[in-house]
Amino acid sequence: MITYLINRINLSLDGDDADAFEAAKKRLRRLGPLPSDAVFRLYRRSVDARRKSDVHFVASVAVTGSFSRYPSEHLASSQISCLAEDSEPSFAPSEVLSGRPLIVGAGPAGLFCALRLAQAGYAPLVLERGAPIDERVRIYESFKSTRVLCPESKIQFGAGGAGTFSDGKLVTRISDPAVSRILQSFVDLGAPSEILWQAKPHVGTDILRGVVDALCRQIVSLGGEILYHTKVNSIDRRDGIACGVLTSRGYFPCGLLVLAVGNSANDLFRGMLSDGFTVSPKPFSVGLRIEHLQSEIDRAMYGRFAGHPALGHAEYQLSSNTDTRGVYTFCMCPGGEVVAAASEEETVVVNGMSNHARDGENANSAIAVSIFPEDYGSSVLGAIDFRQSLEAKAYRAGGGRYVAPCTTVGDFLDGTEGAPVGRVRPSYLGGDVRMVSPDRYLPSFVTSALRGALGAFERRIFGFADREALLTGVETRTSCAVRITRDERRLAIGVSNLYPIGEGAGYAGGITSSAADGYRTALAILGRYLAPKVD
Repeated sequence: MITYLINRINLSLDGDDADAFEAAKKRLRRLGPLPSDAVFRLYRRSVDARRKSDVHFVASVAVTGSFSRYPSEHLASSQISCLAEDSEPSFAPSEVLSGRPLIVGAGPAGLFCALRLAQAGYAPLVLERGAPIDERVRIYESFKSTRVLCPESKIQFGAGGAGTFSDGKLVTRISDPAVSRILQSFVDLGAPSEILWQAKPHVGTDILRGVVDALCRQIVSLGGEILYHTKVNSIDRRDGIACGVLTSRGYFPCGLLVLAVGNSANDLFRGMLSDGFTVSPKPFSVGLRIEHLQSEIDRAMYGRFAGHPALGHAEYQLSSNTDTRGVYTFCMCPGGEVVAAASEEETVVVNGMSNHARDGENANSAIAVSIFPEDYGSSVLGAIDFRQSLEAKAYRAGGGRYVAPCTTVGDFLDGTEGAPVGRVRPSYLGGDVRMVSPDRYLPSFVTSALRGALGAFERRIFGFADREALLTGVETRTSCAVRITRDERRLAIGVSNLYPIGEGAGYAGGITSSAADGYRTALAILGRYLAPKVD
């Protein structure tokens, strides 16, 4: 059986799968007869809105059947290619795992690593400092009314990691074939099937919570175990071997240790550094959340086609470069809200979140500026301190009680502050913001780059720099500020059984790439160890 991919099929906004399949058949018939067992499926569909007078879909169709191989030169000229399906390697483990695999962190990296190990009978134990899904939601709702922060379990920590309270965006820039396997797992666990072919798949925080809960239950049903409210304080390392971890609930031994701690585990990073683990600083980004009316973004992106039921709400991805650093939009949330994402007391951190329907009044996105090691002294502690200092300054600028500092774009560009909210109303904690300038809490090189980028982005999307658009700070968790160095075997330097994975280790960014990193690490473990005997 051969699978061919027929690319660049133009469809009207009213076109459906049948139209795409018919176009694919016509193109294939130019190369030869179709086999009787040919099966067609929509592989990818994206929006082409480069010309506002002709907004349409561009699709790719995969077809599998008993094809005779077409000459490669004919394939290229017909926009057709062979599709290589992902397949797992065969395993020939040569070592015996002395004890249970221990996974620290129940974000996408940790959970998908645990799932694959559980499927193979390794009975992993997952330790998560935060709470399960339902409790996480209750904690956040309580915070909104009481302003009592629960540092161990809010938006950054708990089942599903920080991505649970997000747009549930599953877009990734990695080309790993395992991505299709990850997306299929999401569908099997309750995500809508269209994520398999959407060019920019998302599930929304409301659906993602159910998917994460189902994933956790599946791990447990396969023999794994998840312990919540279990904070890892230190790693017990002896003679280059991770023997276990000391936690808030006592000591847990392990046969191997997987660290999937996310990008906000500053306390663990500090401890690892002082204990002699190889941790290094890395570039990251900081900035603000910008909010527009979603209806105005739709019109700017889609013109007269805005509101067409097949399109949904518009989203964007923009980038610009100064002489020294880049500025880009990140984690754009159509019809979403700006959320309070602090994980430490008396700090303000913002992030974005959307439900699946994306039916909120505002669009929001991070505008982030590149931060390089030389900006903070090229040290691990410098990276952590730099980020924490901005979050503390933002808290003070907001006046306390986790009120966020906010400004209009007009004030920001003019270098003034205090202009009242206009037609764009802040969504952060129901509008609990204080109108002050970002110059109070961001370095001048960051605010200067942001001001320049707003002009560049306005030239790309009319109205992006609208004077009544809002900028809320501070966005600091776009990626981890440090990296736990690992080798080509995915092992931490100097530790023969410690696997740092995901965004917190500095090797992924976002839900899907983190999940794929966890899955690939599980395969590395399966290829090395025989399953342990677990009582």
